[in-house]
Amino acid sequence: MAVGSHDTNIYLYDTTADYALVGTCKSHNATITCIDFSMDGTMIRSVCNAYELLFFSVPDGEQDKSGASNTTGTDWATGHCKFGWCVDGIFPKGEDGTHINGVDFNESQSLIAAGDDFGLVQLYRNPCRKGTMPRSYRAHSEHVVRVKFGRAGLASYIFSVGGYDQTMMQWKLNE
Repeated sequence: MAVGSHDTNIYLYDTTADYALVGTCKSHNATITCIDFSMDGTMIRSVCNAYELLFFSVPDGEQDKSGASNTTGTDWATGHCKFGWCVDGIFPKGEDGTHINGVDFNESQSLIAAGDDFGLVQLYRNPCRKGTMPRSYRAHSEHVVRVKFGRAGLASYIFSVGGYDQTMMQWKLNE
């Protein structure tokens, strides 16, 4: 289990026994905002409020400074990091990245959902390259803090959480 902290560290715990701390990732310069595990559980990638995308080995927490290159063939179990090759196009021209609050990939990794400061839930094909136009949906009054695709029996849904309106919404994907 990986826990991102406000102290800029990621703490790695063994969940098979007594939840003992087994490693600490110490290279971020700001509060951790998201963490993704590789499918085989040997790597994590993470993003912080300083807009750093860093890669670490599990369970020791050692940083892989060439992680962006070394993980090009890696299958990721989750897709919450808002930086990386597959999500380059989610940032409109002239935006600095601060307005995207949450990202998720669907189970088949074919779609990307993003929630932003403008109250939009945006849907992209994966990979999303620069210049790509999303399908944009509005229902929240202001910023969307998180988006999440449903899994298994709920795979045809996206869930979003609004910050100011404090609501969770459910969106049905047309198939």
